[in-house]
Amino acid sequence: MRRTAPDMVEDVLSETMLVLWRRVDHVPGLRNGSMPDRDEVLPWCYGVARGCLANARRADGRRLRLVERLMSVQQAPVTIDADHGDLHAALAALGELDREVIRLWAWEELAPRQIAEATGMTANAVSMRLHRAKKKIAEQLRSARKNAELAGHKMSEGRSGQ
Repeated sequence: MRRTAPDMVEDVLSETMLVLWRRVDHVPGLRNGSMPDRDEVLPWCYGVARGCLANARRADGRRLRLVERLMSVQQAPVTIDADHGDLHAALAALGELDREVIRLWAWEELAPRQIAEATGMTANAVSMRLHRAKKKIAEQLRSARKNAELAGHKMSEGRSGQ
């Protein structure tokens, strides 16, 4: 629900569940007669969901482009939540894979090893991407805060004798 439009959630979830059901024999951490190991199963499931979400986004993009061509109408830009505008802007400045790593880390609370399994990267690559992405976001947020302070006038500024 956090990753896609509300009208796509049920479709992506049902497609994900279908793929998981079809590939249940390939799920790591599932052993006959024992409880599943969450740390092995969950990242694999996130990887499947990520693929289904990507497929849904591509299909939705194709549909939108077709509608735009047919109607020659531009789609209105997506509005960003005012309370978190700086954060959304900092996330938007990252590359797609870095945004994905940050989202899996922050929203889904996955460890780098689990993110690696979900994205198909190595745990070391995830750790490096995560470190660099967090650093970029922090720099963007500091810059945005500094620019906001420069725009206003401080009462202490001015001549010292007055």
